[in-house]
Amino acid sequence: MRVLVTGGAGFIGSHFVRQLLSGAYPELADAETVVLDKLTYAGNPANLATVAGHPRYRFVEGDICDGELMAALLRGTDLVVNFAAETHVDRSIEDADAFVRTNVLGTHTLLRAAADAGGVRVVHISTDEVYGSVADGSWTEDAPLAPNSPYAASKAASDLMALAFHRTHGLEVCVTRCSNNYGPYQYPEKVIPLFVTRLLDGGRVPLYGDGRNVRDWIHVDDHCRAVSLVAAKGTPGVYHIGGGSELSNTGLTERLLALLGRDWSAVESVADRKGHDLRYSVDASKIRAELGFAPRVALTDGLAATVRWYRENRSWWQPLLRHPQP
Repeated sequence: MRVLVTGGAGFIGSHFVRQLLSGAYPELADAETVVLDKLTYAGNPANLATVAGHPRYRFVEGDICDGELMAALLRGTDLVVNFAAETHVDRSIEDADAFVRTNVLGTHTLLRAAADAGGVRVVHISTDEVYGSVADGSWTEDAPLAPNSPYAASKAASDLMALAFHRTHGLEVCVTRCSNNYGPYQYPEKVIPLFVTRLLDGGRVPLYGDGRNVRDWIHVDDHCRAVSLVAAKGTPGVYHIGGGSELSNTGLTERLLALLGRDWSAVESVADRKGHDLRYSVDASKIRAELGFAPRVALTDGLAATVRWYRENRSWWQPLLRHPQP
């Protein structure tokens, strides 16, 4: 079996690749693994250093929007796991061009190449943000999409394109929509590594608005394990992947302060993000019932391990802070 992992040098994609090549996913055992990554600011070769010499691993630097490249890579490929995406909401608010290009046009380029190649299974990685905010309860997989940020809108468009290729062309496509991820190797623009690295350096952290916004958190290892199950045994359609660990931004900040021995004086209240959704929540009963998935990493343990990783791996994140990318 040959697996193509797009965006495989990013935070979540690289974790999936490292675990895949370590044998953590028996359903995908012995797969030849090809990683495609454009190596934008969030794609880091250091994330794949531990597997660089693996005999079943090959890295290709390239753009998912390159039709000729995608056609060449899809020939002989059995499975594509599409992590390639622009993902930071704040950046999408400032300028959404890259989000439309990579998330929408790039996904279309991949789907077209997969349909032309024939016999390719596609797992398209998405987000709970496509549904917008939910005051009570949780979204099910058939809930209407109502994205509120340019990032979420671009992901919703890519999801619809993926599902349309299944219905129109018969391409075997699964779309996964996951809650907020955290863990090692996450680029320090996202809230947990941003707060952890600033607190480790003795700085202050910016808390949006009144801090009441709620997110469901899942460790990257649980997310990637769920993706492997969908890749191996899922049926075409949508699967939610949830962590079952809802926490307000204030609650998250309090936990990180405690883990790093800081107090509330290290917190700076800043103007709220434009269009900031109050709460996300997905009903993940489908993946539990069909594929037997349940998260294994408790939030308390996962946050402590994540803080420890950033404390012990300054050589990974400090260069990113010294040379921030636009």
